[in-house]
Amino acid sequence: MNTVTGDGAFAHPALFYGSEQEYAERTVTFVREGLAAGEPVAVAVPAPNLELIRAGLAAHAQDVLFLDMAEAGRNPGRIIPGVLRAFADAHAQERVRIIGEPIWAGRSAAEYPACAQHEALINAAFAGRSATILCPYDEARLDPGVLADALVTHPTVIARGRERASDAYDWRAVVDRYNEPLRPAPDADILSFGAAELPDARRFAVSRAASLGLGERRLQDLELAVAELTTNSVVHGGGHGTLAIWAEAGQVVCEVRDTGRLSDPLAGRRPPERGQIGGRGLLLVHHVADLVRVHTTDEGTGVRLHLGL
Repeated sequence: MNTVTGDGAFAHPALFYGSEQEYAERTVTFVREGLAAGEPVAVAVPAPNLELIRAGLAAHAQDVLFLDMAEAGRNPGRIIPGVLRAFADAHAQERVRIIGEPIWAGRSAAEYPACAQHEALINAAFAGRSATILCPYDEARLDPGVLADALVTHPTVIARGRERASDAYDWRAVVDRYNEPLRPAPDADILSFGAAELPDARRFAVSRAASLGLGERRLQDLELAVAELTTNSVVHGGGHGTLAIWAEAGQVVCEVRDTGRLSDPLAGRRPPERGQIGGRGLLLVHHVADLVRVHTTDEGTGVRLHLGL
C-alpha cells in the first residue's frame, strides 16, 4: 500500500476498513513503508487502535510517535496546529508520514461537523507540504453519511487494499456545508458588550459558569477564551457584540457573536510564525476548549466554545 506520490506532493488518503484485522494490517504496512523510507512517522488515533498498531509494529514501535487522539484531538480544531503541524514542523526538512483518526464511533453529533471541517481543512493547511496523512474510517460502525463526507474531504480513498481517486473530492464544499447557524439555548444568559464593557464580559462569564458548576481550572480557561473572543469582536467585529452562556449535556457552552466576517477558514488552526505579534486569539480558544464551532456570514460571526463540567 504505497500512498506516497512520486513528486513529493502532499497526499491525503482515507482508509476504509471493516475489521480490526484489516485496520492493523493496513496501518502497520503504512507505518513500515514510512520507516523503511527514512520518514519520521506519527500515529494519532484513539487508544484502542493505538495498541493495535503498536502491537503490530513490535520493536519498530519505538521509532514512532504515538498520540491518543481522544486526548490530543478532543477538540477537532486543535488537531492541525497541535498534532499534525506540530509534528510536520518539527521535521520541516523531511517528508513526514502521519496516521490521523479524528472521527470514530464515539464522537458526538455536536462534534462531528467540526471533525468534518477539520478533515477538509487539512488539504488547505498542507498544500505544497511534503507529507502523507492517512485517515482511517470504520466502515462497520460509522454512519454512511460520514463515509460519504470522507470521499469529499479526501482526494484518494483506500478500500479493500486498492487505492483510487475520489470522484467526489471537493473539500471546500464540506467547509461550507458545516458552516451551520448556531442558536443559543432558550435559557442562556446574554450580555451585550462594547469596548468599555470588556472587563464586565469576563466577570459575567466567570460568574455564570461558576454557578453552573464549572471547576476552578476550567474557569480560568473560560476567562482567557472570553477575553480573546470579546476583544476580537471589539477590534475586528464591529466594535461590539453579545456574549451568551448556558449549560448543555454536561458542558458549559459560551458563545460570542459580532458583526464581523471570518474570511480565513484556517483562522485559529495555524501555528504562529516565529516572531508573530497578535493573531493568536482563536488559536488559544481552540487550545483551551473541548470543542469550538464557528458560523460566519456577511452579516456576522458566532464562535461557540464548550468546556466540560
